[in-house]
Amino acid sequence: MKSFALLSLVLILSLSFGCKRNMDNPQAARETMMTNDQMQQKIESRINSNPDLAAAKISVDADAKENRVTLSGTVATQALRNQALEAARSAQPGVTVEDKIDVKPKEMTREEYTEEHARMERDRAKEHKESIGSSMDDAWIHSKIVAKLIGNTDVSEHKINVDVNNNVVTLRGTVESAAEKAEAERVAKDTDGVKRVVNQLKVAAAKKAS
Repeated sequence: MKSFALLSLVLILSLSFGCKRNMDNPQAARETMMTNDQMQQKIESRINSNPDLAAAKISVDADAKENRVTLSGTVATQALRNQALEAARSAQPGVTVEDKIDVKPKEMTREEYTEEHARMERDRAKEHKESIGSSMDDAWIHSKIVAKLIGNTDVSEHKINVDVNNNVVTLRGTVESAAEKAEAERVAKDTDGVKRVVNQLKVAAAKKAS
């Protein structure tokens, strides 16, 4: 009888201690039981509370056991990418976020393009030692080609200068390979409004092994 009473007391104390521990840290208890789907939904909900991010349809792949999440998709600006990463981190404390989000500026139609846009594009081109003709078309074409090169992982955009005059595009600079040179030319040729592409890109000489 005494043994039974002692066993009951131990059981009660164990249960009480377990309940108290969970009550002291209810968040830890919930996270321990969280599934991948629950974690994914939790982070998606936080990201999609931002209308601009919701429109981008960021993909969330969660690993609750490792407290890790991978975000992928395409957004128009670096600021939106940063907002998506911060939303994931704030939704799940301590989470490791793997960033696979691409930044691809939204292309503006010719009808949407204004004199103010053209002025800003010419200012940016001047800073990068590039030239743009006097027409609105030239500024519009320049903005589209630069945006495409930035979003193209096969091209080192920062090494390429883009000049546009009378709808003729000239590519200048030094790239790492013939394939990169050809890809930059393809991007320019496939841009609406371009009449001709003059490819003056040079291919860097391969470094000799030491």
